[in-house]
Amino acid sequence: MTLALEDRLAVTELIALHGHLMDAGELHRSVELFTPDVVHDLSDFGQGRVIGIAALTAAALALGAANPVAHHVTNVVIEEAAGDRVRARSKGLAVMADGSCGSVTYEDTVVRVAEGWRICHRKVVARRVPLNGLGQG
Repeated sequence: MTLALEDRLAVTELIALHGHLMDAGELHRSVELFTPDVVHDLSDFGQGRVIGIAALTAAALALGAANPVAHHVTNVVIEEAAGDRVRARSKGLAVMADGSCGSVTYEDTVVRVAEGWRICHRKVVARRVPLNGLGQG
């Protein structure tokens, strides 16, 4: 299946919208980003898998001031899949209140639902070493 340009743009905007909503504290608008049963895999951060929008909202509120003040996303790559499902990878930069930064890779499964495209599974992978450890000795 070839993904239409309009769908590619919609998926890219969906991924970008995440940072705007989170940084603005508009957690109530998460339904615009995720399916109700979204799986948010934070295992790489020792937090396991958070399932559902309500649990994801509760986790963000529990993190409180330790949340990033800015989420930036770039390098979105969309891989076509079957039917109304695509895979997307993107790079994320998080800026913390103290000015420190971190980098992640978002590995998303995005599905088309009646309301449009929504993320049904997101794995957040921390980037901790250059070249994924290649050439580190």
